[in-house]
Amino acid sequence: MPGEKSDRVFRLFDLRSHKGESDCWIAIHGNVYNVTKFLNSHPGGKRVILQHAGTDATAAFDDVHPVEILDEYLRPDQLLGKVELTDQNVTAKKQSTTVDSPPMAIILSIAEMESLALQRLSPKAISYYASGSDDEITKVANASIFKSILLRPRVFVDCSSCWLSTTILGNRVGLPIYISPAAMAKLAHSSGEAGIASACSRFNALQIISKNASMSVADIVRAGPNAVFAWQLYVLKDLKATERTLAQIKTIPQIKFIVLTLDAPFPGKREADERYKAAEVARGAPPQVWGTNASLTWGKTLSWLQRHTDLPIVLKGIQTHEDAYLASQFPAVKGVILSNHGGRALDTANTPMQVLLEIRKYCPQVVCQVDVLIDGGIKRGTDVVKALALGAKGVGLGRAALYGLAVGGEEGVYRSLQILADETATAMRLLGVSNVNDLGPHHVNTAALESLLYDGPSGLEMIADRTGARL
Repeated sequence: MPGEKSDRVFRLFDLRSHKGESDCWIAIHGNVYNVTKFLNSHPGGKRVILQHAGTDATAAFDDVHPVEILDEYLRPDQLLGKVELTDQNVTAKKQSTTVDSPPMAIILSIAEMESLALQRLSPKAISYYASGSDDEITKVANASIFKSILLRPRVFVDCSSCWLSTTILGNRVGLPIYISPAAMAKLAHSSGEAGIASACSRFNALQIISKNASMSVADIVRAGPNAVFAWQLYVLKDLKATERTLAQIKTIPQIKFIVLTLDAPFPGKREADERYKAAEVARGAPPQVWGTNASLTWGKTLSWLQRHTDLPIVLKGIQTHEDAYLASQFPAVKGVILSNHGGRALDTANTPMQVLLEIRKYCPQVVCQVDVLIDGGIKRGTDVVKALALGAKGVGLGRAALYGLAVGGEEGVYRSLQILADETATAMRLLGVSNVNDLGPHHVNTAALESLLYDGPSGLEMIADRTGARL
C-alpha cells in the first residue's frame, strides 16, 4: 500500500521544484508521492495533476476522490515519505458558500428539485452532471418517451392499502426505486455519497455505489445501516488495479452484487463538459485519458470476473434485446440494467423503455430469467409504474439523486425519493393496484410506440447456436 513505505519527512518547500512532467511530486493527506509515471494514465488527464504539482493537493483531491483510490492507482515505491505541515502551510480547506435550502416539504416534483439544484450547483458540477452527448437527443428522449405510454386504470378495486416493497436480486427493498451509480457526489454536497446512503437507509432502498465515488465504500455503507448496496465496476486497462479493488470489495459484506458497466467503453462527446474543461485551462485542456478497458468480451470477461468475486453479477448498459438475451444465457448473470448511460455515451441510441419493449416482443422469457432494471429519465411516479408494468423490477435515479443532494443534502435525497414513492403509490391506487408485483402489461397502452421499435429479425437463433457451444 502507498501509505506504508518511507519515514522521510519533506517540507512543502522541498516539493516546489518538482512540478514538471519529467519530475512531478504531490502531497495528499500528509504523504508525498512521485506521480511522474502516473501522469499519462490519470483518467482525468495529466493537466489537473500538474496544476497541483509541488503543493499539498489534499483539498482538491478530496473533492472528487476517496483516499483508498491511492492504493488502487499508485505503487508502493511511488510513496516518498511524509510532508511536514505547519500552521503557515497547512492545507486550506475550501470555503463553500452556504445557500439556505428551502423547506423540503414545499418541493413537489423532481423537476422542481432539478430547477433549484441548477441554481445552487457550481458551473463545474452542472457541466458534469447535466451534460449529455452530442445533441442530447437520447438524454431528452429517455424522459419524453414515457409520455407516449398511456395508463389503463381499473375501477371497483380495493386499493385502500398500497405496498411498494419488492425484491431486487433476492434482496428485500422498501421501494422499486433505487439510486444509480453516479460519480463525484461531493460536487453537489459535502455529505456526498454518504448523504445518499443515509436517505436510502430511511426507505430500506438500494444504492449502487459508483466506482468513481468521492468517498470510500466503507464510509458510504456505514452511513446507510438499513440500505441495500451494490457496487459498480469499471474494468480498467490496468487489470491488476481492478483486481485489487475487487479484493477490497470482497471484505465489505453490505455489498450484495456487482454491477459491471458496459455502455461507456469510450467517452461520449459531452460538449458542455468539454467546454467547461477548455475554459478552465486558458490554453485548452489536454485530451482525456480514458482508463476503461475497451477489449471486454462476453466469455472472457465474465470468466475473469467470476474468478475474482463470488457475488451475483448485473450487466449495466444493455441497449438491445439481443444483448439482454445473451446476458440471460450466462448463469453468473443475475440481472441486467437497460441503460444508455443517461444519454452521455452514444447519442440517438434507443431509450431503456424501447429496449424493454423490444425484449417483450422478441424474448419475453428474459424478464423471468434475470431481474431487469432500467435507468434514465425517471421523473414521475407514473414513469415508475409504466416501467414496472412492462416487466422491470426497479427503476434507477441518477441525476435526480444528485440534484436532491445539491438542494438539501441527505434531506434533499430523501425528499426526492419521497416524492416518487408518493406519486407511485397514488398512480397504483388509481390504476386499481395494491402491490407493485401485481402491475402488468394490461395496465399500459404502448401502441403509440410501435413504429419506434426495432422491426428486423430477432437474431436469437444465431446467438443461441453460438453461445450454446461456449456454455
